[in-house]
Amino acid sequence: MDQGGCQMSGGGGGGGMDRSGAITLEDLESFSEEQLSDSGNGSLEEEGETMEEDEGSDRLLHYWQEVARGHQVEVSQDMAEPIQQLSSNNHGRSHREHIPFALLARKEKCGEVLYEKRQYEKGRWACITMREETYEQSICYGFMRIMRYICNQNSVGGYLGMTLPIVTVVRTDETSSVISQDVTVAYYLPLEYQAQPPRPEDEEIVIEVWPAATVYTRPFSGPTNEVTIMSQINAMAELLDSPSVCVNNSFIVAGYTNPAHSNRQNEIWFLERP
Repeated sequence: MDQGGCQMSGGGGGGGMDRSGAITLEDLESFSEEQLSDSGNGSLEEEGETMEEDEGSDRLLHYWQEVARGHQVEVSQDMAEPIQQLSSNNHGRSHREHIPFALLARKEKCGEVLYEKRQYEKGRWACITMREETYEQSICYGFMRIMRYICNQNSVGGYLGMTLPIVTVVRTDETSSVISQDVTVAYYLPLEYQAQPPRPEDEEIVIEVWPAATVYTRPFSGPTNEVTIMSQINAMAELLDSPSVCVNNSFIVAGYTNPAHSNRQNEIWFLERP
């Protein structure tokens, strides 16, 4: 896919705190559910209803703010409604639409999947490019703005629905050894909005048509930060039979929701050159 702007050229994640000192995309998406699951023995849906009755949106916002303050991230008051909506609308996997793809091949060793080769078709994505001091801050602030778009700051005026994975496009130098500060956070539009995407109120969120692409993917678990991303890029390059067929200065980290669990699931994506 195209190497510039918000387009793929080379989906976030579950609960748990990144030890690097910044709150991550995965933390922000799942934090409310993690706190709810820790607050009692009932189901997430039951706990969500209890929170709603007891000024749930304010309590969830305070949770986010408390965590974020210790990780160089500010969560503003206007995030209360998006946080509440994301929590109440995502009690289970059935509420989350996965990005469709066709599996082309899979490389395994001793029963372990080393990587998959997939075909993703053309689709529309909402994306925003951030440039904060750290990768973690960029994906955090970028995702909060995407959250507002998903929840109500769109021309439909309502909740659009969550899709997985949430992806971040990371760019490197030609040697794939240094990560750029420019990080793109991208959200795949649900099927019902692919033909006519709702218009974002945030002028920095753009709707891009990403062309079809062949993607090499490798799963990994745990936090995502500059160190783990570079480690995964290097590991994937060693596994590929012909790494030269892929773009070598832009990669994608795909995050899959896994709330209230430190062993969250991610993927590193390499994109085959056209």
